[in-house]
Amino acid sequence: MYQYLSDARIFKAFCDENRLQILELLRTGEKCACALLEQLHISQSTLSYHMRILCDSGIVSSRTEGKWTHYRICPEGSKRAQERLLALTQQSPCPSGGCQCGK
Repeated sequence: MYQYLSDARIFKAFCDENRLQILELLRTGEKCACALLEQLHISQSTLSYHMRILCDSGIVSSRTEGKWTHYRICPEGSKRAQERLLALTQQSPCPSGGCQCGK
């Protein structure tokens, strides 16, 4: 059950166009929240909401410097998301061997 909860957090990060735009912006490196706000034209509270989801997923990490938070894609979280997508979508033979599904 724990694995599915963790997976749901990862895949929730990809289920919103604002979060996808944020990830696209972070592909070029760390960005301050102020830079993200400028480019996305969303409110600070909306950005905070989306960043919490991205950080909870492990795909994005943050650090605070003064009054601003800086965000970056976390290589370990990105790798984990890739591995989980592959694990969940890669076909495998029926475990019982005597499956009635015809495959």
